[in-house]
Amino acid sequence: MTADLGAARPARPQLPPPRGCLSGAVISWLRTGEGPLPTREEAQREDPYGADLQLALYVLYELHYQGFDHVDDDHEWAPELLVVRRCLEEAFLRALRADVPALGAREALAGLLTEPAADDGNSVSHYLQREGRLWQLREYAALRSLYHLKEADPHAWVLPRLRGRAKAGMAAIEFDEFGAGRAEDIHAQLFADLMADLALETAYGHYLDLAPAETLAVVNLMSLLGLHRSLRGALIGHFASVEVTSSPGARRLAEAMRRTGAGPAAERFYDEHVEADAVHEQVVRREVVDGLLRDEPGLDADVGFGIAATGLLEGRLAGCLLGAWRADRSALAAPLPTVRARMPVRSAR
Repeated sequence: MTADLGAARPARPQLPPPRGCLSGAVISWLRTGEGPLPTREEAQREDPYGADLQLALYVLYELHYQGFDHVDDDHEWAPELLVVRRCLEEAFLRALRADVPALGAREALAGLLTEPAADDGNSVSHYLQREGRLWQLREYAALRSLYHLKEADPHAWVLPRLRGRAKAGMAAIEFDEFGAGRAEDIHAQLFADLMADLALETAYGHYLDLAPAETLAVVNLMSLLGLHRSLRGALIGHFASVEVTSSPGARRLAEAMRRTGAGPAAERFYDEHVEADAVHEQVVRREVVDGLLRDEPGLDADVGFGIAATGLLEGRLAGCLLGAWRADRSALAAPLPTVRARMPVRSAR
C-alpha cells in the first residue's frame, strides 16, 4: 500500500486573523455568510501592496485551492465575493501596470537571461549562499512555503487556454513539476520534505500569519494571472520568469543548505531545480513562449508584463528580507522557535 505523501494536512487551513478593514470584512463574511463586504471605493483607498488588501485577496484566492476549515466550498463562486475580488484585483493590477516598464517578450526575456557577474546586494540567494545563517534559511523556507506548496497549480490553469507547441511544452514542464507520475517527487512534496529537514511545520498555509505583505503579493500575482483567461499571456511571462531564473538561484541555495548542514532533503529540493529548470528554461523559451506568440502575436506585451511584474514583486520581497536580516532581526511577524543546527556534511560535489 502506498503511503500518503500529500504536502497538506488532513484538516484544511484555518482562516487567518485579519490585518485591517478589508481583510476583516472578508474573513468575517466567510465565517458567517453575512455582513457588509468591502466596496470598490474602500479597495481603492488602501495601499495595493499593503498587508490588508493582499491578505483579503489571498484569502479569496485560497477558496480556489484548498479552502479553509469550516468555510463552505460553495463560497468559491459566491457572487458577492467575486465582486469584492474583482475590486481588489483592479487595485492590484492598476498599481502593477503603473509600476513596471512596458516591455515586449523578447526584451523582457533578454533581461532574465543575463546573470549578473557579481551580486548587486539585492539578491536573496547570493546572500544566503555567502553568509546566510540557519535561522534565515528557515525563515526563507517558511515564507516560500506559501508559494512552493502550491507550486505549478496556478500555472496548470493556463493549459486549456493554449494550443499546439505552447500547450505541449507547458504540459511537459508541468508533468515534471507534478513528479512525472511519482507522488513522492511532486515538487510541492519535495519542498515539504525540505521543510521537515529544517524542523518547520509542513502543513499547507501554516505560516500565513507570519508572512509580510510582500510575500502575499508574490503568491497573489500567480493566482491572479492563473484565474483570468484574459491574462494568459502574463501568466506565461510569470512562468518564464520563474523557470529561466530558477537554475542559477537554486544552485546558490543548494550550496547554502549544504554549508549550514540543513539536511539531505533540503539540499535535494534545490539540486532538483538546478537540473530540471536548466532543461525547462529551453522548453519555456523555445516552445511555450515562442509557440504562444506564433499563435497569438497580440499577447507579446502581456508576456512582457508578466515578466516585469514578477521581477517587481520579487524585488520588493528581497528588499524586505534583506533589510531585516542585515539588521539581524526576523523578517517574520514573529520569530520561529530556535533549533539546533546539524553539523555541515562535506559533499563530493
